[in-house]
Amino acid sequence: MAAHSLTTHTVSFEAIASRPPPRSVKGVAAWLRANLFDGWANTLATLLVLAVLALALPPLTQWMLVQAVFAPDNAACRLAVEHGACWGVVAEKYRLIIFGRYPYAEQWRPLLACSMLIGLLVASCYRPFWRRGLAIAWILVLAAFFTLMFGGRFGLGKVETDRWGGFPLTLLLSTISLVLAFPLAVMVALGRQSRMPGIRAICVIYVELVRGVPLISVLFMASFMFPLFMPQGTTIDVLVRVLVGMTLFTAAYLAEVIRGGLQALPKGQIEAAQSLGLSDWQTTRKIVLPQALRLVVPAIMNTFIGAFKDTSLVTIVSLYDLTGSLQLALGDANWRKFFLEGQLFVAAIYFIFCFAMSRYSQWIESHLNTGTRRQ
Repeated sequence: MAAHSLTTHTVSFEAIASRPPPRSVKGVAAWLRANLFDGWANTLATLLVLAVLALALPPLTQWMLVQAVFAPDNAACRLAVEHGACWGVVAEKYRLIIFGRYPYAEQWRPLLACSMLIGLLVASCYRPFWRRGLAIAWILVLAAFFTLMFGGRFGLGKVETDRWGGFPLTLLLSTISLVLAFPLAVMVALGRQSRMPGIRAICVIYVELVRGVPLISVLFMASFMFPLFMPQGTTIDVLVRVLVGMTLFTAAYLAEVIRGGLQALPKGQIEAAQSLGLSDWQTTRKIVLPQALRLVVPAIMNTFIGAFKDTSLVTIVSLYDLTGSLQLALGDANWRKFFLEGQLFVAAIYFIFCFAMSRYSQWIESHLNTGTRRQ
C-alpha cells in the first residue's frame, strides 16, 4: 500500500480594520449635511447665502425693529422716515385694513365669523374629523358666517355686502370658491375622460374657454356683463356674481390638475377593479379617484394658494378685500407716505396663510404616501 505523505500548510489570518460607523441620519448635524453642505456646489451656495444675510440682516433689523416707530404718532414717523420703519400706520389703520368699511361698532361680528370659519378649516385638515358630521358643520358655520356678516335677524343690524371688506372678504371669497370648485373640477375632469362625445366636448369647451382668459376678464364679465342677460328688474348681488366667476375659473384649472392625476394612474388598476366585478362607479369612487388625487396633492394645493391670492383682483368690481382695504387706509394723506409698511403688513398675512397651506400639503402628501415611498 503506497504511503502518502501529508503536507501541513500554515494559514495565517490578518484582521481587517474596522470600518467607521455609518453617519447619523437624524439630528441637526445630519440635516445640515444633507440639505446645506451636500457637495461642494451646495456648500458654496450656502456660504454665499450666509454672506448675503450677514450683510443684509443688520441694517434690515435696524430699520424694522431698532429704529422703527410702533406708536400711531404721525410726527414721530416723519422724523424717523430716513432711519426706521413706521409701524404706526398699522397701529393707526389696522381695523380699516382688516375689516374694510364694515361699521366700526359692529366689527366684532366679522371677527367672530372669521374665527369660526378658520377653526372649521383647521378641523377639516385633520383625519379624525373626516366624518359625515363635517359636512353638517360646514353648513352650520357658513350659515352662521353669513348671518353674522349680513345681519338683519337676531337683533343684528343689517350690513350690505358692498360694505364687507378686508380679511373677512378675502377669507370668504377664497373658501367658498374653493369648496364649490373642487367637486365641480372632479366632475369636469371625469367628463373629459368620458366615452360620451357630447359630455367630453362640453367639458373641453368649458375648460379651454375659461383658461383662455385672465381672471380679471371673468370678474368683469360676471359683474358687469352677466346682469345684461338677466330679465329686466332682476338683480343679483355683486358678491354672488364674483363668487360664481371665481368658482368657475378655479374649477377649470383644478379640473386639468385632476385630469393629470387620472392619466397618470396605471391602467392595470382599472383592469384589476373590473376583474373583481366592481362597477364603473365603484371603480371610479374607490380605486381611481383616491389614487389620482393622491398623485396631484402638490398641484392641487398650488391651485388653492393661487386662488387665495387672486382674491386681490376683486377691487376691479369695487369689492375691497385685504389689499383693497389697505388702499382705502392709505387714502389718508397723513399716512400715505408709509405705504411700504402697510404693504409688508398685508404681505405677512398672505404669507402666513399660504405657508400654512404649503406645510399642510407636505404633511398630507407624506401621510398619503406612507405605503409607497422609499425607505
